[in-house]
Amino acid sequence: MEDLQMADADVALETPVSDVFIPPSVKEATLLEGASYTYFSHIPPSLLSAKTDEDSGAGAASAPSEPIFLGVDEAGRGPVLGPMVYGVFYLPASLSDSLLRNTHHFDDSKVLTPRVRSNLMQALCTPGSDLYDSCGWAISALSARDISSGMLRPATSGAYNLNAQAMDATVALISGVLERGVPVTEVYVDTVGQPAAYQKKLERFFPTLKITVAKKADSLYPCVSAASVAAKVTRDAALETLYKHRRDAAAGDSEDMAWGSGYPSDARCVSWMKQNMHPVFGWGPECRFSWGTAKDMLDTSKGVKMEWPIDDDGETSRLTDFFSATEDGKDADELGTWFGTPAGLEAF
Repeated sequence: MEDLQMADADVALETPVSDVFIPPSVKEATLLEGASYTYFSHIPPSLLSAKTDEDSGAGAASAPSEPIFLGVDEAGRGPVLGPMVYGVFYLPASLSDSLLRNTHHFDDSKVLTPRVRSNLMQALCTPGSDLYDSCGWAISALSARDISSGMLRPATSGAYNLNAQAMDATVALISGVLERGVPVTEVYVDTVGQPAAYQKKLERFFPTLKITVAKKADSLYPCVSAASVAAKVTRDAALETLYKHRRDAAAGDSEDMAWGSGYPSDARCVSWMKQNMHPVFGWGPECRFSWGTAKDMLDTSKGVKMEWPIDDDGETSRLTDFFSATEDGKDADELGTWFGTPAGLEAF
C-alpha cells in the first residue's frame, strides 16, 4: 500500500500521550498475539428495546420511543505500525447535539488534542457519568498482521484489500449492536472513498435503516465525532501497550524504542523501524508488512535476501504420468503406487 504522508502538526496530534487512558476496549493479550478482535461496551437499559406486557412471553420488542443515532468512523488507516480501529457510537437522537456537541464538545478526533481525546474516553467509560448512562459504543481492532495477510494474499486467491476489510468491520459492528437489542434507526458513516457507492453497499446489508455516508461526517454529525474518539483512543492505547511491551523486552532502551505516531512520515517511526528490524523476520505484530515502508526496508536495508525455489520447472505433466512406471526400473511416482500396482497406458 502507498504510505500516507502527514504534516508535522498532524503527526503531533496523532501521537499518543504517554499516560493515555487505557479503555476496556484494549485487550493486551490479544494485541500481543497479533490477532484482531471486537469489543462492545455496556449498554444503558434506556437504549434497549422495551418489551410490552402482551408480547413479553414471545420476546417481541416495541418500537423505540425516539430515534437512535449510530455513528461510524475509523482511526489508523494509514500508519505502518499498530492496528486500524473501527468504532461505532450510539445514543438517543435528542442527546446528539445537547450532550455530545454542547456539553462535552466532541469533534473529529484529528482536531482534538491527545489529552482531550483521552479525557473524553475516560468519561465515557466511567460508571455514573452522563455519557456512560446515556450512550453505548463498540470497536473492531484490525491487527497489523491480519491487515497485511489479507493484502498480501496470492493473486490466485484474490487480495483482501483495506476497503473490503473496512466494509466487513463496519457491517459486523452495526450487526452486533442490533443483535444486542439496540433499536438503531439512523446510521451516519464517515468515508474516505466515494460516499454514494459505500452507502448503497450498506443499504443492501441494512435495508430497514436510514443510512447517510458522507465525507467529513466526523465533523458534521456528533455521533460520528464520538465514534471517531472511541476508535482513536483505542488505537492510541493499543499502540502504547505494544510500545511498552517492546520497550520492556529491550530492557528499557527508550531512545531506540520511541516510535512516535506509527505513521511513515513520522521520522521517529522510521528511525525506530530501522534500528529495531530483524534481518529475517523484520518486526513483531505491531507492523504492517504490506506497507511500502516495511517492504523497502526489508528489500534494501539490512534484510537478508531470500531466494525461493521456482514451483514450475517448465515441463508439462499429463494425468497419465502418475500411472505409468518410470524409466531405469525406478519406482513410479508415489501417487501411482499408493493404491496398488501402476496401470499401463493400455488400461485407458
